[in-house]
Amino acid sequence: MILKFTSFLIGIIWSYSIIKTQSVFSKKAGLIFKIFITKVSWFTLIAAIYFGYKNFQIKFVLIGLIIGLIIVNLGFYFLKKKINQKFNENQIAKFKSYFEYALIFLIVYFILF
Repeated sequence: MILKFTSFLIGIIWSYSIIKTQSVFSKKAGLIFKIFITKVSWFTLIAAIYFGYKNFQIKFVLIGLIIGLIIVNLGFYFLKKKINQKFNENQIAKFKSYFEYALIFLIVYFILF
């Protein structure tokens, strides 16, 4: 039972963190990220909730969902705070641009090949 609930919680955290990551990107990378990655993550989140519903009481599903959402939101909050303390705005913008172009390249590469 504990192993099933842990896997349910990991599925919730994993899929919601990828959905939440979409808000970090610019519109061009966000669109590609939304089309190819976020759609799968929404299906994964729905599948995790369905898995929880089939294996646990609705109370445990709701508790797991709330715990997962809180963990992801707190993680993003503290990560943003830490990054803003450690790097200046120019460094963050350069890294973000590099990462977005790398993401676009990888998605195009995997679609074509």
